[in-house]
Amino acid sequence: MTGPAIAIAGLTACSGCQLTLFNCEEELPLVADRFHFAHFPMGISEAEECGPLDAAVVEGCVSTPEDLETLINLRNRSRLLIAVGTCAIWGGIAAMKNNESRKELAETIYGEAAHALRTFVPGPLHRFVTVDFTVTGCPPEKGEILATLSALLHGTLPVFPGYPVCTECRNRENLCLLIERNELCLGPLIQSGCNARCPAVSIKCEGCRGPASEANAAAEMELLLEKGFSRDEIVGRMRRFYPEWDHERRY
Repeated sequence: MTGPAIAIAGLTACSGCQLTLFNCEEELPLVADRFHFAHFPMGISEAEECGPLDAAVVEGCVSTPEDLETLINLRNRSRLLIAVGTCAIWGGIAAMKNNESRKELAETIYGEAAHALRTFVPGPLHRFVTVDFTVTGCPPEKGEILATLSALLHGTLPVFPGYPVCTECRNRENLCLLIERNELCLGPLIQSGCNARCPAVSIKCEGCRGPASEANAAAEMELLLEKGFSRDEIVGRMRRFYPEWDHERRY
């Protein structure tokens, strides 16, 4: 069956978002039957270098000229461009050190070979092109990937909840790590969709899904300062996956 033509591509990233699709093992045969993969380097050997696309699904941030060229090419060919994962949406782990010298960071890792690198400060996709839809997470949830693909078959896009992880935590009747254990948990700020997987096993929320739609970072900051955490520690945690998060912002 020939369905919507889509591309799946990775820029500067760990490829975990693409692996999420491969982990949908039971659904993969149906996905392969319903879509025409015009470009998917991680999954297929052949690729179509030109021609229109119904959607381009892109993971990773932009940190090299090659990344930017790939992104612009896919944007120009695609009716919809979908950013997948916190790196594509917010900059993610790759952008954690954007406040430090790019040259010094490269030399620390690559030594003399750093001088031959063509790289610039990592940034999210929306800094360079128009993004039509996002699927957050590090990595995204399988269900949200499949829901997005399913919606594309019907010419639309899914609607995901905008409430924070705390809501899912309460629904599961978890012990509140922030209030009852005084841990640096970001549950009140972070986008739901993970079913509070980490807090359910007593692991504080690290913020890998990025901010919820009405995240009150300033209020969380005040609460955590009252609990004795340092401002540097709080800001470092908030900006781990969203390096440019304005932690003073109120809604």
